[in-house]
Amino acid sequence: MSLARSLATKAGSHKEAQRLTTYLSEKELLFMTENKVSTLFLDIGGVLLSKGWGHEFRYQAADKFGLDRDEMEDRHHEVFVPHEEGRMTLAEYLDIVVFYKKREFTYQQFRDYMCSLSTADNEMIAFIKALKAQHGLKIVAVNNESRELNNFRINKFGLNEFIDFFVSSCYIDRRKPGKGIFDLALELAQVAKEAIVYIDDTKMFVEVGQELGLTSIAHKNWEDTAKQLASLGLALR
Repeated sequence: MSLARSLATKAGSHKEAQRLTTYLSEKELLFMTENKVSTLFLDIGGVLLSKGWGHEFRYQAADKFGLDRDEMEDRHHEVFVPHEEGRMTLAEYLDIVVFYKKREFTYQQFRDYMCSLSTADNEMIAFIKALKAQHGLKIVAVNNESRELNNFRINKFGLNEFIDFFVSSCYIDRRKPGKGIFDLALELAQVAKEAIVYIDDTKMFVEVGQELGLTSIAHKNWEDTAKQLASLGLALR
């Protein structure tokens, strides 16, 4: 029994019950409309695609090009923040991390290899596309990535075909887990927090989303995320 019908039953006369039922039904409808999920905030690396330049890929690159893993990691950790926040180009980053001394390979060869490591989770992408089409969702990317790699991945995998806009660290000089990137995403989306579901594969970022009042899902695979979204009213028919 709905809230409207339950209360109306106690109202006394049939006329009063009918009036109260109509009034409360409208209120219930308004409540449901105001609280319906209309927007997804999505991470990219680890949700829609493989990680862009995570430690596993850095290790693979180090091994392929004969670099010292530990030295490369030390140098990476010194500069990855300005790189991901768009204050350092890929060429500048690689000059510090890789080409600080003469190498037997070129910048272009290394860059091409970096890009070749990215792969898509085609099932997850197909699921999000179908969900967007069925429920009329707004899709917003909220991700940390360097500019050149982010641009490459967006174009390579057609992410701009279904993502409405990108709140990427490299474009806005803010990155997760900082609150600023979420604040800007909320401001640009112009949607109440209650209407948003945030999906990320990094536990700490999910916790930050929850602290900010966002319904947040720790992504493991598309099937698990689909179940959690269905429980929030976003199921595929």
